[in-house]
Amino acid sequence: MTSLFENAGMEEGVKRPLADRLRPKSLEQVIGQDHLLAADAPLGRMLESGSFSSIVFWGPPGTGKTTIARLLADHSGLAFEQISAIFSGVADLRKVFEKAKQRRLTGQGTLLFVDEIHRFNRSQQDSFLPYVEDGTIILVGATTENPSFELNAALLSRVQVLVLERLAEPALETLLKRAEDELGKPLPLSDDARMMVKAMADGDGRYLLNSAEILHSANIKGSLNSDDLPRVLQQRAAHYDKDREGHYNLISALHKSLRGSDVDAALYWLSRMLVAGEDPLYITRRLVRFASEDIGLADPLALKQALAAKEAFDFLGSPEGELAIVQATIYLATAPKSNAAYKAEKAAKSVAKETGSVMPPAHILNAPTHLMKDLGYGKGYQYDHDAQDGFSGQNYFPNDLERQSFYQPKERGFERDVKKRMDYWQKLRDDRQARLDDGTED
Repeated sequence: MTSLFENAGMEEGVKRPLADRLRPKSLEQVIGQDHLLAADAPLGRMLESGSFSSIVFWGPPGTGKTTIARLLADHSGLAFEQISAIFSGVADLRKVFEKAKQRRLTGQGTLLFVDEIHRFNRSQQDSFLPYVEDGTIILVGATTENPSFELNAALLSRVQVLVLERLAEPALETLLKRAEDELGKPLPLSDDARMMVKAMADGDGRYLLNSAEILHSANIKGSLNSDDLPRVLQQRAAHYDKDREGHYNLISALHKSLRGSDVDAALYWLSRMLVAGEDPLYITRRLVRFASEDIGLADPLALKQALAAKEAFDFLGSPEGELAIVQATIYLATAPKSNAAYKAEKAAKSVAKETGSVMPPAHILNAPTHLMKDLGYGKGYQYDHDAQDGFSGQNYFPNDLERQSFYQPKERGFERDVKKRMDYWQKLRDDRQARLDDGTED
């Protein structure tokens, strides 16, 4: 006969959360990570071969990192040890390593699961190395942050990084149905509210199950629609850290959408950043950079639009000033694109570094003293305004450096006109050089 505690989902008077009660009991019950657990996937192959290497799970919250680690230990007959880098230090690690060494003497291996492994400093991360190398432990770390930035190279070289994906809608729906089976009745949600709950979870299975538990406990009569739902469930903040990878991922997505002239995608990524609480002035700084890097003189007004958005936001503040950022985003996305100025900068700087401190040709140097005149400074300089067509065609590069061509305007937007001017000036230079070659011009 079951006790009242068991009927209530409680053990020894302590209620177990729904997310804990629904924790998968086998790897087959894990959802949303088939790219890792399928027979031909990395973990599937490890399980088949019975040979495990140390791993770092990288993925957003609520995707099953802890659960998979525990099930791997169970499946492989390894002792499971779990620590959190937030609450543990060197002394705790030493105890775990000593216990693992004692187990090894009896023929049993240890799987050490380290949650938030990126929180350990460099020396703490280094402490794992000898025990991973000699097989005393199988290390399974979990992190929500990019291991490339947060883990040191020595540790990264000894582990395989596996990426867990946020749970997609079908996986979240499966979790909701499991929750309803466990709770014994459907959740009080209309179809649109059910979709909204899954959207609010943002790929986090734990959050979804916690939400289901709240909805079940609320004893709601009838069904909630999407308008009613916010009265019961608080909208969660988007997973976004301004100084971490999520920040750089979204600004990269915005920049590349602008470059690809996809105005709707650009507006989506812009909105994602604003909704997540990104500093609007940071976004405007990136728009100003984009205007020069990816548009340049194809549309000279692009830079003005980006700078105007910054001024408007400074003047109006949030949220009114955000519309000016939207306007600039639309303008930049729909403007003709050219990276000619960006490429010209790179090419010119490269040649400048190679040529060092080479002097300009004497005829374009000023000669404020008699000595400088005697040395030939300014001799032979032709004042362009006095020349035919307002263009002398003289050489302005150093004498020992062949003429370079850094700026190559595109046949798009205003740069098409710029190219016509440059082609015209080059023709005048060629004509002048031809006259110099045949002796008809000094």
